[in-house]
Amino acid sequence: MDDYVQALIRKLIRKYHTNCPFELASSLGIHIRFADLGQTTKGLYFRKLRRRFIVIHNQLPAEWQRFVCAHELGHDRLHKGISRFFLEEHSYFSPGKLERQANRFAIALLTADLAASPGESLHEYYRRAGVPQEMLYFFRN
Repeated sequence: MDDYVQALIRKLIRKYHTNCPFELASSLGIHIRFADLGQTTKGLYFRKLRRRFIVIHNQLPAEWQRFVCAHELGHDRLHKGISRFFLEEHSYFSPGKLERQANRFAIALLTADLAASPGESLHEYYRRAGVPQEMLYFFRN
């Protein structure tokens, strides 16, 4: 899975010249919307009438909005035809296989243009890449 994800991300970046999830989603024709999704839902991905949508909770900090966009983009690229919700309780406490894959995709995408500096901790590296620190505990590279 990881080699496939890395190759997929390299291909996206090479084609669209960015690793910004918002720019990639736009380039891929995915509509991004912001809405109040309640206390536990950070974002969701769905298809309707052959149109693809990412909806991001509008009260999240910018770092989380970026991560959620990358996560939902992971669902679009990795899980064709499946609409998935990125639910806080599932992502933090018992992430399913598809959620773990989308999280790994998001982390790989957001860190694709960065190399760890000598002596830099994973915590510092993720912070510099804009990956929410909560992901550090679940997805150590």
